[in-house]
Amino acid sequence: MDERKELPSPGEEKRIFPDELKELIDASSEGSYTLLDVRQPFEYEEEHLPGARPLPLPRLVDSRGELDPGKTIVVYCRLGGRSRMAARLLTHLGFGSVYYLEGGIEGWGGNTAVGPAGFHLKFLRGDETPDEAIGLAYRMEEGLKRFHETVRGRTRDADLRGLLDRLARAEESHKRALLALLSSPDERERLLREISEAGPQPVMEGGIGVEEFMERNAPFFDSLPAYVELAMGIETQAFDLYLRMADGSANEATRRSLLRIADEEKAHMAHLGAFLEEKNEGVRGRALPG
Repeated sequence: MDERKELPSPGEEKRIFPDELKELIDASSEGSYTLLDVRQPFEYEEEHLPGARPLPLPRLVDSRGELDPGKTIVVYCRLGGRSRMAARLLTHLGFGSVYYLEGGIEGWGGNTAVGPAGFHLKFLRGDETPDEAIGLAYRMEEGLKRFHETVRGRTRDADLRGLLDRLARAEESHKRALLALLSSPDERERLLREISEAGPQPVMEGGIGVEEFMERNAPFFDSLPAYVELAMGIETQAFDLYLRMADGSANEATRRSLLRIADEEKAHMAHLGAFLEEKNEGVRGRALPG
């Protein structure tokens, strides 16, 4: 058997390779495992794996009570040294199934998110009801749909216009799914009325400001491959934000709703990735624009 495919024994920390971690994330429902970033806060802010919880190595022992010992824990750092030490510490403290990411974030090769650990606090108090959290997600979906439609009106690339039509329809479908999660028809009517009265949404998925992002990334609006990477970056930020919101929610029903939304964002990221592989093999590995 390939050594890389052996499963770790309970109580024993083992390495996990980037491709194996991607498989674990794809196959798992959000909230069923813990992704732990043991680097320093400034490193986390610059770049981190989507949904990762920041817990610097010097704070690990004193903060171990914040972790669920019943979940699989995957620890990572920049290259793998700090995370291996962290995994060993957690194992000695009684945590059952602990992995450290071989090669760290430098060897990840997948999409990453940016921003400080408390970024989600701009949008969430922590005591929201499920309806309030779903309403926030709906507004961000509406903002992203508007972004795709605006770019469609500016681009000269026929293939990209076709993709943007598909992306806008996907956001509309996601909005309908979110409306169905609301607790009552009255809540749906209230949300739609508020959005109609408020006008264009200034923020899209991931908490990204629409106008500023449009100005910064205008050079990528005439290239289908570049725009797909841009869209994947937006979805990655959204996935990360919903997971952090869920982690910061004191309402269990709200937390479950946010995790469900994050699972849907993960599926959308996978669809975009498959599209990029199918149509644009030559652009993989480029840095995300913007």
